[in-house]
Amino acid sequence: MKGIGTFESPPRVAILDYGMGNLRSVENAFRKAGARPNLVADPVRVADYEALIFPGQGGIPDCMKRLTETGFDAVIRDWISRDKPFFGICLGLQALFDFSEEGDTPGLGVFPGKVKRFQLPAEYKIPQMGWNQTYFRETSPFLQNVRLSGDFFYYVHSYYVEPDDSALIWCESDYGGTFCAGVRKGNCLATQYHPEKSQNKGIQLYHNFLKHVVHLRESFIPN
Repeated sequence: MKGIGTFESPPRVAILDYGMGNLRSVENAFRKAGARPNLVADPVRVADYEALIFPGQGGIPDCMKRLTETGFDAVIRDWISRDKPFFGICLGLQALFDFSEEGDTPGLGVFPGKVKRFQLPAEYKIPQMGWNQTYFRETSPFLQNVRLSGDFFYYVHSYYVEPDDSALIWCESDYGGTFCAGVRKGNCLATQYHPEKSQNKGIQLYHNFLKHVVHLRESFIPN
């Protein structure tokens, strides 16, 4: 997995360190994509950064417990409500919704909808673990050098999100039926798959996100 691009002034990226998630692999992937990433365990420090990354791995009951205990729950809601650059990964997607069937757990409620467990024929293993094709619904700068249809990304999950508003769905995949593989609203992106485990296509996706962060910085006009 090689680096894809550099920036004259690398975007300052905060990776939430709330006690869960594959933090180091996400940090390394964003560095390869051209960012200046840091693991941030203090919610107050998030304000010093240009973009917020919410990695997740494990179960959503523990995830929500840690977010509440650390105060990152309020930080995430506020950050997204102000349309600041955000990238959620795996549980970092699922936690954005109202409710998860996993442990009957309330989520952050950023977006209306629920997280459901796969109910599939016996030939489908749960969790889905491995590479799967992904199909994007839009052409945008976020997909530079990523195909709109058919590129493979890496998935590890037993649950999937079901947004109330289908307009939120950014990309989809198929595992015994079509499911939402990612959402986008404004500057908020979140994926069920792990770009940091998806080799060059994943690094490219992160790089495209960082290019957008730089564009926002350069187009900012102070009051």
